[in-house]
Amino acid sequence: MAKETKEKAKEEAKPKVQGNIVRMAGRDINGDKKISEALREIKGIGHTMAHAISLHLKSSAGLDYNLHIGELTDEQIAKVDSAVRDATNSSIPSYLFNRRMEMQTGKDMHLVGTDLIVKEKQDIDNDIKLQTWRGIRHRTGQKVRGQRTRSTGRTGATIGVMKKAAKQQLAAAATATSAAEKK
Repeated sequence: MAKETKEKAKEEAKPKVQGNIVRMAGRDINGDKKISEALREIKGIGHTMAHAISLHLKSSAGLDYNLHIGELTDEQIAKVDSAVRDATNSSIPSYLFNRRMEMQTGKDMHLVGTDLIVKEKQDIDNDIKLQTWRGIRHRTGQKVRGQRTRSTGRTGATIGVMKKAAKQQLAAAATATSAAEKK
């Protein structure tokens, strides 16, 4: 009996998760995850950036990063969302940003979600238009970052990959058929 009451007390002490799914930065995030863990699900935010954002939230908004994202109120979720979208205006160091010294503006930026996807696509299109080495590799569908291409990265049908004995048999058969056709 005492054991059951202890278990009930533990369950009541646990905060209830408000919702299972939280929408943030164009992404549905599981409400059972802690703040820094949940931020990593957003494209453009890695481990160190999520930790930096959660530390910034702790100092500015007073949010503990051990809280589950589903436990937050709507105002707190809005604060987290604005911290994610406006990381350049916070106390986060610039070496964690994903677009430092951007080509058009010359400013440090941190993009997340679809903004990052669109900007990467624009960069690739710009390289193709300028006919840089990277642009040529992108246009032809080859590897861009200096990887080896002799044995990997092959696409399409495999042609000309045979063992030496099979090649000799094929050549002998071809010469036999050509000799028979001449007669």
